[in-house]
Amino acid sequence: MECIFGIDVSKATTNVAILVDETFIKEFKITNDNPGYQTLEDALNSFKTPQIIFESTGIYSRSLRAYLQRNNWLYTEINPLKAKIDMASFRHDKTDVLDARGLALAMREHHYKPTYQQDPVYSELHDLERTYQDYNDDIIRAKNRLHKALQLTFPELEHVLSNTDGGLYWHLVQLFPHPELVLKFEVNALADQILGATPKNMGAKRALRIADKLLSLAKLCASSTSVTSHAVRATVYYAAEVERLDGLKKDIIAEMQVVAGDLEEVKYLLSFPGIGIKTVMCLLGELGDLRRFHSTNAVNRYVGIDLIRYESGDHKTKSGISKRGNAYARKILYRAILNIVSAARYQPSNISVYYQNKKQSSTTKRTKMITIAAVGRLIRTLYHLVINNEYFDPKMSLAGQ
Repeated sequence: MECIFGIDVSKATTNVAILVDETFIKEFKITNDNPGYQTLEDALNSFKTPQIIFESTGIYSRSLRAYLQRNNWLYTEINPLKAKIDMASFRHDKTDVLDARGLALAMREHHYKPTYQQDPVYSELHDLERTYQDYNDDIIRAKNRLHKALQLTFPELEHVLSNTDGGLYWHLVQLFPHPELVLKFEVNALADQILGATPKNMGAKRALRIADKLLSLAKLCASSTSVTSHAVRATVYYAAEVERLDGLKKDIIAEMQVVAGDLEEVKYLLSFPGIGIKTVMCLLGELGDLRRFHSTNAVNRYVGIDLIRYESGDHKTKSGISKRGNAYARKILYRAILNIVSAARYQPSNISVYYQNKKQSSTTKRTKMITIAAVGRLIRTLYHLVINNEYFDPKMSLAGQ
């Protein structure tokens, strides 16, 4: 006797359809709380080895997944796109009740394997990584607002340093959001102000160079606001907000390092030239346990760099990536390639050599396409390191080129 529980999860409630052999013997709705899960538990215990299938619905299915893991139930958590495709032949209308039935029928037809159950540490890393991405979005908005505010108060200030990122620049903006706040000092006194407010130790000579440039820029500036205007206060606020968010991002990465402290794959991933601790933590947060993927092609599909083609009669389109997967993971891997290429001058690898060879042989500017191709190779390499518990070997890697 084959017993399948098809479960359709919504925000507050869950529909359950029990399929025994070819007959639905019971259908019911539960709330997504302890009393509701106890009802589900009683139903599950009525059968010897029930199969459980539900569709991944983001944060709403997390509660059900956690309950099943706590109670040691095997389950299949199916991707919504795959569920839609596999249920298309026997689902014409869409309701929560019919979705629960459709999932059970899909399990009977396709016999999905139970989902690989990751260590809970990966879920914690995922939550931390998504908070990191939220902070990253916030800091981008705050930087844009800071830029607009500076255009009113002291636009030349953006040229005082070569980089408008970092604690020193944000401190200077908070100290001198308006040229009048600079012009009231002589160069030596201004240098002392800079030395007293910088987040890191700075030499007196560098402080003097910055003070001299700051004075020159202040004399050039024709500010559109007065020193007592609201725009000046807004500029200070945005600079402080950018600095605060940058600190929160660093705290998140530090917390992720503590959480991931016992994971063996961290040291193997860090052994790859050009990949730092921030990239490793973010990748683990988005990809989870790489051992749960049966192949690198599965990782490619999860990330969304699997190739798709369209042909109809004489009409053909160029191959492109699906972009149906995890956009955050795709972005992290894309930036990782750029870091690997930058580090290649001192630490070459199979990925950097492949990237440079493709760039040199290409007659057109196809940087994005080449980078995505390099991402595919990077996934294969990192997957190999984790599956085989190996450190990256530059000699073996380059020998294979």
